[in-house]
Amino acid sequence: MLSVASLGDWLGLLATATFASAQVSGPAAKGLAFGSVIAVRLLPALVLGPLAGVMADRWDRRYTMVICDLLRFVLFATIPTVALYSTDAKITVGWAAAATFLIEAITLIWIPAKDAAVPNLIPRARLEAANQLTLITTYGITPVLAAAVLAGLNQFYQWLDRSGVTVAMWARPSSLALYFLAFSRLASALVVFYGIREISGHNGGGKQETSMLRQFTDGWRFIGKTPMVRGLVLGILGAFAAGGVVIGTGQFFALSLGGGDATFAILFAAIFIGLGLGIALGPRLIGGLSRRRWFCLSIMLAGVSVGLLSLAPHLSLAVVGALLVGSGAGMAFLSGTTLLGGEVDDEVRGRVFAVVQTGTRVVLMLAIALSSVLAGGGGSHDVGSTGVPISSTRVLLAVAGVLGVLAGFWALRQMDDKPGVPLLADLISSMRGRPLGVAEQSAKTGVFIVFEGGEGAGKSTQIAQLAQRLLGEGRSVVVTREPGATEIGARIRKMVLDTHTTAAGPVGASALAPRAEALLYAADRAHHVSTVVRPALRRGEIVISDRYVDSSLAYQGAGRTLPVDEISWLSTWATGGLKPDLVVLLDIDPQTGLARVGRRGEADRLEQESVEFHERVRHGFLDLAAAEPARYLVLDGTRDEQELAAEIALRVAKLLPPPVPVADDGAGGGTAGRVPAPGEPRSAGEIPAELRVTRT
Repeated sequence: MLSVASLGDWLGLLATATFASAQVSGPAAKGLAFGSVIAVRLLPALVLGPLAGVMADRWDRRYTMVICDLLRFVLFATIPTVALYSTDAKITVGWAAAATFLIEAITLIWIPAKDAAVPNLIPRARLEAANQLTLITTYGITPVLAAAVLAGLNQFYQWLDRSGVTVAMWARPSSLALYFLAFSRLASALVVFYGIREISGHNGGGKQETSMLRQFTDGWRFIGKTPMVRGLVLGILGAFAAGGVVIGTGQFFALSLGGGDATFAILFAAIFIGLGLGIALGPRLIGGLSRRRWFCLSIMLAGVSVGLLSLAPHLSLAVVGALLVGSGAGMAFLSGTTLLGGEVDDEVRGRVFAVVQTGTRVVLMLAIALSSVLAGGGGSHDVGSTGVPISSTRVLLAVAGVLGVLAGFWALRQMDDKPGVPLLADLISSMRGRPLGVAEQSAKTGVFIVFEGGEGAGKSTQIAQLAQRLLGEGRSVVVTREPGATEIGARIRKMVLDTHTTAAGPVGASALAPRAEALLYAADRAHHVSTVVRPALRRGEIVISDRYVDSSLAYQGAGRTLPVDEISWLSTWATGGLKPDLVVLLDIDPQTGLARVGRRGEADRLEQESVEFHERVRHGFLDLAAAEPARYLVLDGTRDEQELAAEIALRVAKLLPPPVPVADDGAGGGTAGRVPAPGEPRSAGEIPAELRVTRT
């Protein structure tokens, strides 16, 4: 049904616009004629468009669509029929103009009724796929097919004329197109009436207690006060405005490339082929990317492509630019329509869709009309040795491209559902099937410090010294570790680190698959951050952790040679994007560090790994620090303990507010909190109370 109806629409648009342009000569006159015919179709939208959505929300949508299609069937059929029986050209042209106005007005009522009804027929999970089919049919396949059909009919008619065959008025291409259009509307009415009885809206045509004027103002108020809808509406309008400029200047842009009507037809087809490709392949390409972000990026793509199109020196590059313009516009329209259908309530959906559909028609046709007139009235000349002619056409395209990019940025600011998540990184991760999560808001007022390093680097010693120094300043400190800071974490720690000895040697190092090991560490980290770290930061405390995300990146990523980006995504998801304010990396040669471990007694699974493994871990840590030097303090772990402690304290002091004076406890000194001695085992249960000391 949609294919046939859409084909008729595009046949009518192309036939009337090109016919008018062919009746005059000269670039300016052709541009004016082409644009004027398009502009005539704006009048109903400007007059009735805002009310169409109220009608879609107020009346039974099924009967609205059927009646509209029957009326359009009659009106389309009468245009060529009146021409058959009338001898007065003025009557024929006058009725054609009046019928066109009425048809466009009725169409404005039919479209929001149809769009608002679709989400009631399709499960939300399949709404995007349904919109893909609809939009590919309407804007991808049928415009190209319409252009091909119309060109074929005209060529056939010219062949008959050269052969001396007289063709009856009703059999001429324009008349056949209008009759086809009429019967496509009749078919649409029959399908809706007999085949889709569930299409009625929530009101079912029942009695309305709210006036149409109140519904109209409520609809506009909803759009204006809802950032997501506001961003969608203006973003879609911006994308279609850029596309309209491309279509409107197409004939003159083709001339600047040294071509003619054939070049224009190629560019026209390329835009709509790109639009169809964007709609068909876009969801698969971007994977799990937020549809709000996809919408905004698609508009930016269309804008950048229009700007690049203005610089194209020859047809091959122009075709690529036109394909990208169409792809961006298609993806924006698909994602925008899906968001509107899925996130807007049924009672206002018709009005919102009416604004979008009316706005896109007005903006598209107005952009086509104005740009064709402006482009036709400008000249062109070459600049320097670039070979690219600078003309009013190319200037218009460049301006449209800039405006399209700005519309995309503005829409992103209005409706971004992942604030703080890098846009490009999220896009790349989504294309790989792992979209980035939104960083959880923890109302953080504390400071998060992490100590990292290889085995035997001296982390425990420096953590204890830093904690004691901060406690002495009256700070509230929480000392924790990964894995094993909670009861659940202690059980995970036992699984990933403990070994036992058999006749064949130590068991454990090879008993746990690397991916399973990474998942267990991520599970511990997720629980640790949720139950220990974030609550302490919300209380304004200083959290000092022995290991965090970087250990997984170094040990499971570099050490186990798992993909580091996958480990990074997993850890980011587990922690909700929480990053430490400072990472103190104690660097040490693996052989030196392992010798220190050996003097302590029995080694755990990781400590029993080969020197080569620990070399990879060391370089993994150093690579992470080199990528973000502002957030890392890299120190030589073999230096004097007191020198290291002083340098760490100096760096930490820059992150902290002035210390609170320590209250006297009546015994000549402040209240002291106990911090574990270097190497002392911590409790396997919840963080011990003695590790959290609050000064008041």
